[in-house]
Order: sequence, then structure tokens, then C-alpha cells
Amino acid sequence: MADKTAGAWQRREFMAGLALFGAALGASLGPADEALAAARRKAARLAPHQALMRDVAQLVIPRTGTAGAGEVGAGTFVLLALDHGLDGTRKPLADALRADPAVAAFARPDGSLDHASWLAAELAKRAGRPFAVATPAQRQSALAALDHDAFAKVPAAQPWHPIKNLILTGYYTSEIGGSKELNYELVPGRWDPDLPVTPTTRSYSSDWTAIDFG
Repeated sequence: MADKTAGAWQRREFMAGLALFGAALGASLGPADEALAAARRKAARLAPHQALMRDVAQLVIPRTGTAGAGEVGAGTFVLLALDHGLDGTRKPLADALRADPAVAAFARPDGSLDHASWLAAELAKRAGRPFAVATPAQRQSALAALDHDAFAKVPAAQPWHPIKNLILTGYYTSEIGGSKELNYELVPGRWDPDLPVTPTTRSYSSDWTAIDFG
């Protein structure tokens, strides 16, 4: 499939850059109104985990014929989604998770989980060192082990479940994921009563019934 050309700006990257520029501009202008101050606080809150979530997203969906999830900004999307509580991530921890000291240690005062901080600690524990300084093989092994353990006990709640779901959602709703990795046809499009389906047939991003993010 055609890939993103070098230097080309994608919508998600542009918006992420615009948000960071706005935060920096606000800092240079002195006291800002409450909305801008809140934006700066949010940027500062998310910044420590930007590299981690970018790298994790890239491991979940690596570059093939198209750019990987980290490259298209899915990691930034995940952090914003977690901050806003998508996929139930700002609800109080389930009893089973609250009883796990390794998870409960990252609970917020409102009972919800700081997923990004939990993920950083969990991957560091499995890699034997902070994820940022782990080797590619250690990173891959740590994430694969976490993914295996998290989905081995379905339907038990696991903090990795919503993070992975949001990575997939962020990628397949990006320009690259939605129009290059998947087929895209503007609705209503053309009606074909009988189309051949082969192993290389891609789902359509404009047909949500054909997409399974699980």
C-alpha cells in the first residue's frame, strides 16, 4: 500500500503539534486564562508518558506496508483518551484489581487507575529495567508477556485491555490506518451485490460493522 511521504503532515500529528505550540505560547505570554492554564497542566501531565506510549503503540502495530501506530500518533491519542476516561478508564477500579497491590498502587484519589503510570511500572518490571533503556528484544518480550497474561484470563478485567483497545482505535481512525491500511470508500459509494473475498482483502474503514477492534 502507498505509505506516508517523507515530511508529510497528517491530521493527528498537526493537531498534536498545535496543542503543544499553544501550551508553549501560553507560557511565554505570562498569566493565561483558566482554559489555557488547564491545557498547559494537561500537556505537562501527559508529557512524561509520551515516548512510552508511542513506543508501545508501535510494537502493537509495527510498520509494514504502512506506517505503524506509534508513527501516526496513536500513542498521543491513547493518553488523551485515558485522560478523558474513554473505554471506562476513569471509573473506580474493579474489586479484583483493587485487591492487587501492583495495580492498587497506581489508583487515583477518586479510585480510578493511572493507566500510563501502571503500564510504565509493569513493563519495567517485566523487562528488568525502565522501558526507555531496554533493548528492542527486552521491550518485545516484556510487552508480549504482558499481553499474554492479560488475555489469558478473559473476561477478567485487566488494565492492559483498554490501553490496547485504544491503541487499535487510535490507529484505525487515523488517516493512515483508516484510508491506507484499511480500504476507504465514501458512503454511499457504489453497490456491488457480489464481491470476491480473498486472503488479501482489507476491511473498509467506512463500514464499522466490518471492523473488530478487540
